[in-house]
Amino acid sequence: MHRFLALLLALLAALLTVSPARAQDTVGDAADALRERPVYIHPEVRGQMSVDRANALAARIKDADSPVFVAVLPADSGAAARDVLPNLRSRTGIAGVYAVRLGNGFGAAADARVLSARAVDNLRRAAVGAHPGNATDQLVTFADAAAGQAGGSAPSGWRDSTGIGGPGALTVGVVLLLILGVVLFVRQCGRLRDAERARVELARLRSVVDEDITAYGEEMTRIAFDPADPAADDAMRADYQKALDAYEKAKSRMDAAGVPADVRGVTKALEEGRFALTTLEARRTGAPLPERRPPCFFDPGHGPSTADVEWTPPGAAPRTVPACTADANLLAAGKEPMTRRVDTARGPQPYWNAGPAYVPWAGGYFGGGLLPALLVGTMLGTMMYAPGGWAATDGMGESGYAGGDHTGADFGPGDFDGGFGGGDFGGGGGGFGDGGFGGF
Repeated sequence: MHRFLALLLALLAALLTVSPARAQDTVGDAADALRERPVYIHPEVRGQMSVDRANALAARIKDADSPVFVAVLPADSGAAARDVLPNLRSRTGIAGVYAVRLGNGFGAAADARVLSARAVDNLRRAAVGAHPGNATDQLVTFADAAAGQAGGSAPSGWRDSTGIGGPGALTVGVVLLLILGVVLFVRQCGRLRDAERARVELARLRSVVDEDITAYGEEMTRIAFDPADPAADDAMRADYQKALDAYEKAKSRMDAAGVPADVRGVTKALEEGRFALTTLEARRTGAPLPERRPPCFFDPGHGPSTADVEWTPPGAAPRTVPACTADANLLAAGKEPMTRRVDTARGPQPYWNAGPAYVPWAGGYFGGGLLPALLVGTMLGTMMYAPGGWAATDGMGESGYAGGDHTGADFGPGDFDGGFGGGDFGGGGGGFGDGGFGGF
């Protein structure tokens, strides 16, 4: 099939004519290029980022399937510094995260539902702090981090673009047939790639869910409840039956899971079963019946939470999360809670930084309305607003579009936030500001 694609591209290239020269339009040239690939370097500043480094960065962005656009432009771009980012976003016409090196400065901005203004500012500050005075390293560091957190998906044009120009001497019909063949081939490759990625993610996720199911079964064994015990009453037997049904449901649904999204039903069953076990234990010991609360945020396997505590994830703002008694006590003592960590390509990570496969896993435990607020600024929290994410009511978020969507110039200043800065980040407000680019 790859030979077929190469032949089609070769035939198509033979049909193309060179477009006439036009006046220099730095931002327009960048926008045209970014609709076809994630990284653009203006010819006048090719020395500021090597081809190998640009290609490697583009590959990482594509692998993350993120709408992150990177441009390296000369200082004289034909527009005021504060206008470069919004002009580039308007000319490209695609919702996403935009990172630009302009002369010796670095700036970034994003559509609000792709990456929040707080996240843009935090990532930008971290990049500048890590590489003071080196705008290219700041740009690459920011883009790498944003690719892991941006909502939405990469524009379809990055997969389907064939660089088509005029039809030349042959008929338009022949050209269109060639185009159609290429597009269908590439889309089929994309579907196969997506199916393979889902298979790999489900395999990685399966081991985590199997651990959850095993731990739940051990918990049922530990309580050693006998429905025939004379001391048992109907309420206890009902709780035990609910817990047993949840166990069987979780196992059968995991056996039938075909894609990562199927896991949500598994963890939802486990959450319901653990609450039934907690209620049963309270009845047996004479303790007050537990309040219906979400699971422990730090590890849903700890069972229902007992308190709300303040927690601050690295690089983000404090927020209140539900915690079990043990984790609440650890936090009160100034210690780290017992966080659920899972294996990833980057090594063991907290589940909220483990990748998109864990969105349905967490969604089953916490429900569609709770977790995004708990995870604002983390990778998993951002992904929950992506198309198809269970937190978005319409699949696109409140602004009506998500990362990778074509919107043209239809976006408001409040929906696309960020800017340029060195130490003050454009006045510290995250906007385009009067401070211009750092380094000037």
